[in-house]
Amino acid sequence: MESVLSRYENQITLLSDYLEEFPETDEPVWILGRQHHLKADKSKLLLDISARLWFTYRRKFSPIGGTGPSSDAGWGCMLRCGQMMLAQALICRHLGRDWQWEKHKKQPEEYHRILRCFLDRKDCCYSIHQMAQMGVGEGKSIGEWFGPNTVAQVLKKLALFDEWNSLAVYVSMDNTVVIEDIKKMCWCPPQSSSAAHGSTHLHRSALGRNKNTVGFCAGWKPLLLIIPLRLGINHINPVYIDAFKECFKMPQSLGALGGKPNNAYYFIGFLGNELIYLDPHTTQSFVDSEENGTVDDQSFHCQQAPHRMKIMNLDPSVALGFFCKEECDFDNWCSLVQKNSLNLLISYLNWKKNLRS
Repeated sequence: MESVLSRYENQITLLSDYLEEFPETDEPVWILGRQHHLKADKSKLLLDISARLWFTYRRKFSPIGGTGPSSDAGWGCMLRCGQMMLAQALICRHLGRDWQWEKHKKQPEEYHRILRCFLDRKDCCYSIHQMAQMGVGEGKSIGEWFGPNTVAQVLKKLALFDEWNSLAVYVSMDNTVVIEDIKKMCWCPPQSSSAAHGSTHLHRSALGRNKNTVGFCAGWKPLLLIIPLRLGINHINPVYIDAFKECFKMPQSLGALGGKPNNAYYFIGFLGNELIYLDPHTTQSFVDSEENGTVDDQSFHCQQAPHRMKIMNLDPSVALGFFCKEECDFDNWCSLVQKNSLNLLISYLNWKKNLRS
């Protein structure tokens, strides 16, 4: 039955409206804040894309909650997209945006530690188990499809337990980014994990695994900013397209969560009026870490030509992601929102920046 389901879902991917091969064009390709030119550096573009962590449906992992599903095929695609966006933030935090992955090349310990955060085990802090169980507090039963906003709220709650990465996660409400709230969140001491809603769902050993061995450092906590948006009623409104594309050009970009009803993708860039995305709708077997802590990572990187879809075919419900490692990155992001007239998408409140006094 699982093999039939896997073939069926792969057929869905093949029948979707993407074109695998990039056309011969002088138009630039934008991937998460980086510009590429197809005629000059197509191989560099493909290396940049393959370096992103790719999370897909998995099967044969331990049942969620002990008696729940052992595969997320058919329902976990938005959770996997949320994992991909968060993983990109962690890559930027520990390895830098320009870090590159190469097949069979030895990777730093930080890379393997990031990857272990997302393995399909109940004791991994951002596993499908933790996300599905935390979703219960958001009104989602285990095995039920999530929307972009629900995934964002789940990631925000789980991040409270993650001392090693020590992220401040801000999820905007009503398209509004309140600068004062973000600065307070990033400069104040981290909230106790006991204050998190749904804390009973987090497996205790997941807390232990992600302790920060060097303790909390004073200063700015790296910011994961997620902005759920609705870019139309039933279809995307063309008035939003240019502003939406501008978001992928920003150096803080983590892409966007979205897709079609019950069919989620992780959008990482665009070419012309086509969005470039990583597709989680492939079912692979569960992979665990080795005894030495490393992970066989071949199935966690998409080594094929990326998928594309016409932007007008996008469902209007999306969530933008941005990562600001330092306060200056966030200040720059605010300036870019003003400069590029992105207030069509995002409202924000100005205030005095010197909050630390």
